[in-house]
Amino acid sequence: MQRILIILGVALLVIGLLWPWLSRLPFGRLPGDISVTRENFSFHFPLMTSLLVSLLLTLLLWWWRK
Repeated sequence: MQRILIILGVALLVIGLLWPWLSRLPFGRLPGDISVTRENFSFHFPLMTSLLVSLLLTLLLWWWRK
């Protein structure tokens, strides 16, 4: 449990440091993401991005446990 928390903390730290460059990637604007913009309202639901991240994390965790 301790090793998992340390690895998760280091991963979050690295992502936080790389955020200026990671925010330029096209994730969050993939085809299949739902975006509604009205006069005084905007709604964005990254459906395809969520599915892609879930698939990548599932494959990574499966590979790590094997």
